[in-house]
Amino acid sequence: MSLVTWIAIYFVLWWVVLFAVLPWGAHPPEEVEQGMADSAPAAPRLGLKFAVTTVVSAAILGVAYLVFATGIISFRDFMRP
Repeated sequence: MSLVTWIAIYFVLWWVVLFAVLPWGAHPPEEVEQGMADSAPAAPRLGLKFAVTTVVSAAILGVAYLVFATGIISFRDFMRP
């Protein structure tokens, strides 16, 4: 696979992991301010969540690269004869 393919896989993987990480530690404030949504988190900590998403996505992509590069799983094995 080309570098562009791996970048595209990482991009999609990053967004999937981000949506899995976003709810972590999200708690509504005890006192809701005027004009704010009741469900808005008090301290969203987006920087930390972006960092965790980046590291987890890179780890998953690294494992996927090792699996495909070593030939443990090959798309050619799944093709019909």
